[in-house]
Amino acid sequence: MIIQKTREEIELMRESALIVSKTLGMIASEIKEGVTTLYLDKLAEEFIRDHGAVPSFLGLYDFPNSLCMSPNAQVVHGIPNNTPLKSGDVISVDCGAFKNGYHGDHAYSFEIGEVAPEVKKLLRVTKESLYVGIREFKAGNRVEDVGNAIQKYTEAHGYGVVRELVGHGVGQKMHEEPEMPNYGKRGRGKLFVEGMVVAIEPMINMGTRNIKQLKDGWTILTADGKPSAHFEHDVALIDGKPELLSTFQYIYKALGIESNEEDEFRQVPLIL
Repeated sequence: MIIQKTREEIELMRESALIVSKTLGMIASEIKEGVTTLYLDKLAEEFIRDHGAVPSFLGLYDFPNSLCMSPNAQVVHGIPNNTPLKSGDVISVDCGAFKNGYHGDHAYSFEIGEVAPEVKKLLRVTKESLYVGIREFKAGNRVEDVGNAIQKYTEAHGYGVVRELVGHGVGQKMHEEPEMPNYGKRGRGKLFVEGMVVAIEPMINMGTRNIKQLKDGWTILTADGKPSAHFEHDVALIDGKPELLSTFQYIYKALGIESNEEDEFRQVPLIL
């Protein structure tokens, strides 16, 4: 069952989402060669708690940390550790925060130092596909319209679209209906309804779409060892149109990037 939110509930969700956005912005200032993911995880937990929230992921299904940190061939659900990041790495940082009874949940893939051009392209195309998908999250459309748009955009570049892992509804629970796959056929799946909130999150591999899991029970890897990219936003359906609750602008501010990519998805102006 899709749980529709009131405008008041959506504003509470926006607050949770923006705590995640600010956390990722803080991480953007700290993530660099020589830093360990476990160190970044501890910073994130402190930051989330200092902002009156609790980390959504810590203890969720017994996950041991506050961030999922997945470098290079890791797709998602990587467990922070003491291995230093090195130049040329790319890493997905997935974060959640729970405040006022609602979750925020989104992710960004970061470059460490000098990254190979073909990997930069993977990240760029994957992030572009996120917005391609968000444009399809509108009144009259269905779940697989989003997935179909993401799939066509990324497969046109020769990339593999992960099938086993999907986006999802989000609210008082981290994972609500509907599941939001990054593939599909137009016109299929549940109809979008006013007030629903979803996490759209393309997980795109440079090579094969096939994956495998480490013995830790969490970490998902590409089957061929090639890099993967992951970007995620929280989006509400308001007046039949997609409204971003999360933002990458805190990340861009930390990295000195100027971007207007989110403007078309904001009815409520973003105040950093």
